[in-house]
Amino acid sequence: MLLPTLLWSSSFISLARAGVTVYSQLPLGGTATAALPSFTAPAYNDTVVLTPPPVPSPPISTNFFIQLNSAPNGVQGLSIQHQGGFYGLSIEMSVANQVIGRNSSAIFPQFLNLMAALTQRGGRAQCRVGGNSQESATLVTNITDGKIIEKQQTSNNPTQTPNLDYSVDLLYMLANVSNLVSIDWYLGIPFYNPEDLQMQIAELGSQILGDRLLGLQVGNEPDLYSAHGHRSATYGPADYVGEFGLVVNAVNNDNSIPNKKLLLGPSLSGTWAPELLWDAGFISDYTNSLATLTVEHYPSDNCNARFGLGKAVDPQTIYPSYLTHTAATSMVAPYLNSTSIAQANNLGFMMFETNTASCGGFPGLSDSFGAALWSVDYGMTMACANFTGGLIHLSGADTYYNPFSPPPTNMSAIEQWTVGPMYYGLLVVAEAIGSSNTAQLIDLQANSANAFTPAYAIYENGECAKLLVINFVSDATGASNLNVTFSIGGGSTGEANATPAQVSVKYLLAPSVAEKTNITWAGQGLGGVFESDGRLQGDLNVETVACNQAGNTCSISVPSPGLALVFLTPQALSESTPSATQTFPTTFFTKTQNTATIPASVLSTSNGHSGSSWRLGSTSKEQNGARGVVIPGMVALVAMVGAAMTVCRALTR
Repeated sequence: MLLPTLLWSSSFISLARAGVTVYSQLPLGGTATAALPSFTAPAYNDTVVLTPPPVPSPPISTNFFIQLNSAPNGVQGLSIQHQGGFYGLSIEMSVANQVIGRNSSAIFPQFLNLMAALTQRGGRAQCRVGGNSQESATLVTNITDGKIIEKQQTSNNPTQTPNLDYSVDLLYMLANVSNLVSIDWYLGIPFYNPEDLQMQIAELGSQILGDRLLGLQVGNEPDLYSAHGHRSATYGPADYVGEFGLVVNAVNNDNSIPNKKLLLGPSLSGTWAPELLWDAGFISDYTNSLATLTVEHYPSDNCNARFGLGKAVDPQTIYPSYLTHTAATSMVAPYLNSTSIAQANNLGFMMFETNTASCGGFPGLSDSFGAALWSVDYGMTMACANFTGGLIHLSGADTYYNPFSPPPTNMSAIEQWTVGPMYYGLLVVAEAIGSSNTAQLIDLQANSANAFTPAYAIYENGECAKLLVINFVSDATGASNLNVTFSIGGGSTGEANATPAQVSVKYLLAPSVAEKTNITWAGQGLGGVFESDGRLQGDLNVETVACNQAGNTCSISVPSPGLALVFLTPQALSESTPSATQTFPTTFFTKTQNTATIPASVLSTSNGHSGSSWRLGSTSKEQNGARGVVIPGMVALVAMVGAAMTVCRALTR
């Protein structure tokens, strides 16, 4: 495969920061570093910080008891068994070349590191490449300069979604990623013109990705087609069901798509109730073609600020509504009937695209620790309600809710990535549901169903394996810290006492819900703006808490704000805690000009050399004859990298 060879080769290249060190004359010795290029990112470098909601009045009960069954037998309301990798990413197709890689030969190691952290905890990850930008995407034979995507801004879309050209190398890139990290993919069939279907992404995706292709979306938020000018004003659920049938027929008649049960729909935004589609025969007509049922839903939107659409929303005003368990339950409630219908028809039911708010999220809210807590509570609530997965959306640099963002291309040689709070939510849910593929969850309605302190039990392999408790209250005094006592078995369960001698606890922590970067998961973090190579930094901190086996009780604390994931068995801890972390070296870079480096020891002692013996050159590309003077060792290195790229591209394809 290409990438390991390329990364290994590139590790020989020393990458300089864009500063110049000047060695001064004594007695004024020392160093001075020139300022880095200035850049103001519209979202991930935004300094807006909201005010945390006040401590609830009257105050919440901070001491409460949870009774757990030692086995799932007899637990009322337990969810279906969940596969690992419940939470995944929905990557807008138009930014795939910014987030995943430039092409199949240049995959970003930061992306691989971030995804490897998820797959090592959840066993796998699922990612969708699509969104609104998939709907008119066109396959082209070639794009200049090794690009895989070319955008053309369109004026006929209210959210300014660009038209896309893409090359087949996009799909080879996804296949190469899956060869390095255990990721499965969802793609989308362009659907703005169902009378002239472009099925190439389905055909080539099937051939190149094979079993790694989990599904093909047919229509992204079709209930908004009319409002966005892509269908007539009378377009309704029955129209979509009929158009879906055109794709079904195309797939069934296409020998290049061997798996006929790959289609996904209806991917509604919430404007139409899903039952309108079920009543129109969507499931009954297309059962043999459907891989899973899908919906998309955001709790709010920032479209007025971004595009002048709808009503203006003040993030500070709505911030408290995200910081209770009610936020999650209200998001899931409209789909409870549909998850039951899906199970009755042996189909999955996915939240195919979601995040804190559509149109890029809110400054200070979507990029805060509170959003991380919200995402965990939301994911766990979906799992309890028998959703079979959820995909957190990720888009461009002007988006506040991104789990992670690369630096602009012109700064990729000097800056690392920015990891947002939402990524920590993905990590926690990956560990909570784990990789056993047997996890069953239940909302414990803890603390008399107090909305500020939700708690969940996770059963695996026939036993109670984990307990997760969230504290949404932001209280710097510590007066709102929780003291949670629990028992396993005994009491009203009718089971023998089963509380272990000790448990292990991991904490998701930050100083307040408004915090943006000072966030840790089990003592480790991913840095601030432009600081992450995708690898968790710091020492892992898993606290061991002794239990009272004689009294069949155990007590843990949960800071305010914060989250505690309690591992009740050694096996549960080991499956969610990689002993050896898979990482990829970040010596790979995209800047290829003006990258010369000089060792400091050479530079500091170089005065006095004879200029007559030096042939001077230019840092501009091919500007004088000095380019003919080369270092033989560099020739071999460049040749080695080039040969590796050529050979491995051929092998991959």
